[in-house]
Amino acid sequence: MHCQPRHGKQVYIWLKNKQTCLLCDEPTDACHPLCIPCETELPWLGDHCQVCALPLPMADLTCGQCLRAPPAFEQVIAPWVYGFPVDTLITRFKHSAKWPFGRLLGEILAQSLQHRFNEGLQRPDALVPVPLARKRLRERGFNQAAMLARWLSDNLHIPMDETLLIRPQNTTAQQDLDARARKQNLRNAFALMAGAAVNGRHLALVDDVLTTGATAHSLARLLRKAGAARVDVYCLARTAKPGELA
Repeated sequence: MHCQPRHGKQVYIWLKNKQTCLLCDEPTDACHPLCIPCETELPWLGDHCQVCALPLPMADLTCGQCLRAPPAFEQVIAPWVYGFPVDTLITRFKHSAKWPFGRLLGEILAQSLQHRFNEGLQRPDALVPVPLARKRLRERGFNQAAMLARWLSDNLHIPMDETLLIRPQNTTAQQDLDARARKQNLRNAFALMAGAAVNGRHLALVDDVLTTGATAHSLARLLRKAGAARVDVYCLARTAKPGELA
């Protein structure tokens, strides 16, 4: 029995496939399932802190928190503010396993990063997803940060490295905590894997959302102490709420 039909021509031509926008259900000829009007109306991140990407009223500024207590990471790259409909798409991807939404956002993030690389942003040696604790990974069934890192790796041709970080403790979910509690919650939450190759490497942490920056700072500090030359952060969205980074 043969699964494929006997046909002398191509059965499916990907480039001529008519896609439907995931937001409005209208047909689109774009390379991803998002029409131009919906893409234009997404909450794009405008002027922001040059370190943590916190939205600011003017360009080329560094926020007060980063000036007072510089984080361990070099800079955050995020295309959007965490607002509608990006917040809804991320939530459905992360908590309802609606992977097409995550894939769509990941592909646009990859385009944004490639544009930055073309303008001179230094390419990292590897993409490092923020790890999940084993209990939460079993409950959710997947690590959304690892999926994003894999999609970015495929699009940007940058290796993904899951052999560096682990999260041995089952901590409280960060979204349920305020800035001070987030910081305390992450004490000793992460560790390096045995034999992790970090020294001298430029690494980019990958996650879905950056809120206070506590997780990114904790991981970047761990990697820098192990000898990483530089740590950047790539995420889908940055919240507009300021918070303590250290």
